Amino acid sequence: MRQSEIFLAAGIVLAASPSFAAPINFADFTPLASSVAGGSLPEDKPFQLSSPSFTQETLNANNAGPKNGGVRLGDNWDMNTLNETGPDAGRFLFTPYETASAGVRRLDVVTGNAETIVAEGTQGFVRGDASRWTPFGTYLTAEESWGVGSTKGRLFEVTSPLAAAGATGFVARTIIPRVSHEGLTFDADNNLYFIDENSSGSIYKYVSDTPNDGATFFTAGKTYVLKATVSGPDATGAATWEQITNSDGTALDAADNVIIDANTFVDGRKAADRVGGSAYNRPEDLEIKTVGGVQKLYFAATASSTDGAGAVFAIALTDATNATVTLFANRDTIKKGTGVAVGLEFLNPDNLAIDGFGNIYIVEDQPGGVADIWFAYDIDFDGVAEALGRWASLSTLGAEPTGLYFDPLRSNVAYVNVQHADSDVDRTIRISVVPEPVTVSLLLGGMGLLGGLARRHRA
Repeated sequence: MRQSEIFLAAGIVLAASPSFAAPINFADFTPLASSVAGGSLPEDKPFQLSSPSFTQETLNANNAGPKNGGVRLGDNWDMNTLNETGPDAGRFLFTPYETASAGVRRLDVVTGNAETIVAEGTQGFVRGDASRWTPFGTYLTAEESWGVGSTKGRLFEVTSPLAAAGATGFVARTIIPRVSHEGLTFDADNNLYFIDENSSGSIYKYVSDTPNDGATFFTAGKTYVLKATVSGPDATGAATWEQITNSDGTALDAADNVIIDANTFVDGRKAADRVGGSAYNRPEDLEIKTVGGVQKLYFAATASSTDGAGAVFAIALTDATNATVTLFANRDTIKKGTGVAVGLEFLNPDNLAIDGFGNIYIVEDQPGGVADIWFAYDIDFDGVAEALGRWASLSTLGAEPTGLYFDPLRSNVAYVNVQHADSDVDRTIRISVVPEPVTVSLLLGGMGLLGGLARRHRA
């Protein structure tokens, strides 16, 4: 048998196996009918998962064990991201501490060993929440803390995230207006989007003067706020991006300034209100994907102004100035398999995540026993979900799931944190997709057949 024939036979065998004909991924599941009972599962495997092909394990727990160097690592582990590019890409998971004295953890996903790389309380860092790898190989986090009299609301860049602990750099990027941060994301042009988590919070875009130069990305650039044509809370429809700062980071209107420690900064919330920026009730996480050549920015409003239950919105980024906002999902969205609205089973969406196939997942801000992760079915990719299916449910008492993150380099792996449990042990859970036994058997059997063919050829 010629080598080309062996390769052809390999293709036939692999195509015939379920793992190739219909790739097993996180979208292959049967929605859970209801939430798991609180406290019914062990904390090291705290999720009820929706497919027998899904497995879970505690990759790291916040205890004084050897994997943490014999010490506890901060507390309230929040959003996650891997080092998505550069040396050892995909090896380290970065997470801020959402505490009054915050820091940043770096977790080796191969060994499970972790360490604090930005010491707690560095530069007065508080309530670390945001977590995003940049196009330049650096790491961003930010403070979920801003209001009248506050000195916080800052965005920080860890400039050497793979360096030794204490030598990673931690730089406040003051060109970004002060807000209560959570979600961060970049579009294809390296514009940076962020939110203000407030009961009348807005959506912002920072456009750097040097979008392809990491060294000067935060040196000069303008910030804009989303303004829908229709006024009022939870606005949808046509929208524009309204400028609120100059290229040097100063406010377009001096009334938006705030003085902190004798220095002048821009109050992003005040600036948004002044220009009529659209207000959403507690916008939190952000994710972005391209659909039909158009980038769409998704954000969760944890307690929407219309009913208090929360909603998820999609923003079609038409061009540099214009956008269109649609309601992606809320309690009126159909619950998969029932034909009726999901109702208050879907409550207070907080985090968003996108898997390797472009599917969107919505994580609730609820305690164990009612805290669910939902899969959004947007079959026609129009920015409106046709249905929601319960993908996972958290059991741990007193805890909430946060930081769901799908590994961009390994499409069968995801990470999610369980924070502020009653047991006071935060955890990072790794969820994986594994082939069903029949899939493995067929694949191994097929490879055995190929081995026999190859031996006959050599003989």
